[in-house]
Amino acid sequence: MKFSPNAPSLPNIPTAVKEKWQNIVSLISELINVPATLIMRIVESDITVFASNHNKHNPYHIGEKEHLSGSGLYCETVIKTKSGLLVPNALNDEKWKNNPDVKHNMISYLGYPVLYPDGTPFGTICVLDNKENHFSETVEQLIINFREIVQNHLELIYMNSLLGDENKKLADYLNEIKVLRGLLPICTYCKKIRDNEGDWHSMEVFISKHSDAEFSHGICEDCIQKLYPDL
Repeated sequence: MKFSPNAPSLPNIPTAVKEKWQNIVSLISELINVPATLIMRIVESDITVFASNHNKHNPYHIGEKEHLSGSGLYCETVIKTKSGLLVPNALNDEKWKNNPDVKHNMISYLGYPVLYPDGTPFGTICVLDNKENHFSETVEQLIINFREIVQNHLELIYMNSLLGDENKKLADYLNEIKVLRGLLPICTYCKKIRDNEGDWHSMEVFISKHSDAEFSHGICEDCIQKLYPDL
């Protein structure tokens, strides 16, 4: 899975935002007393631990990654379905008893998808426990609310990236206008334009060289009457 082609690019997460997300996972773990709280991020075909609380019983470390498709991870299902997943005890669940997280003794899971503003998956926010845990409705709402904070941060990053692109385009256009607005030395007869090196170019060549303008040729009505009076 890759970032949507409609988005500006796979965004860099600013350090200040990373720190906020790190505080979020640490706070969640303390509030609900679980060994592992994670924010996972999709990078091309892998899923990576992007934020992880500090706990001696937490087996997940920032930067660790797994190939996502076909991994059997809890998070794979969350991302595919774009919906929350609760597994109170994987050992009692035929579907989950052999999933990779069980090897880390993480037998219970609660996770939700984290989405980019265009609706494509960024990853997940999830909590894991080494004992059976049905996670109360209050805990579910807590995770959902923190998920909204993370998605709001992503929206701000996304919009800043868009604005950055627009500002770059605007600067390019202003430079073009500056070039074309200057006093251009133009031949009175053939209308060629002299550049700074003293070379003469046709108007089309000069403008194309100094801007993004492209020319298509036709004949105006006056020239048609002059050149083709019979028409």
